[in-house]
Amino acid sequence: MKIRREDQVMVISGKDRGKIGKVTRVDPKKQRVYVEGLNMIKRHERPRQAGPQGAASGGGVIESAGPIHISNVALLDPKDHKPTRVGIERGEDGRRLRIARRSKSRLD
Repeated sequence: MKIRREDQVMVISGKDRGKIGKVTRVDPKKQRVYVEGLNMIKRHERPRQAGPQGAASGGGVIESAGPIHISNVALLDPKDHKPTRVGIERGEDGRRLRIARRSKSRLD
């Protein structure tokens, strides 16, 4: 996958279209990314006992970021902060380097 954790991305389709956020988690098997503060999901959790002290844990409504398909996000160019495609080039030492197609700048 060409998008990694800590990348700045823009959502290009869906209910959060046009919003920008940082990737917190990547699931390559399912081709999904989790973006901080976007596609928020509410889960209702029952209060439970936590640990040997018997102190009851919270419960209630918990909000967290839901998955977004990789095709619905675009990486932001580091120079002008606009969406760009990602290319792969080889460095002098043979390592793979990600580059922004828009400005030809390195992303790593």
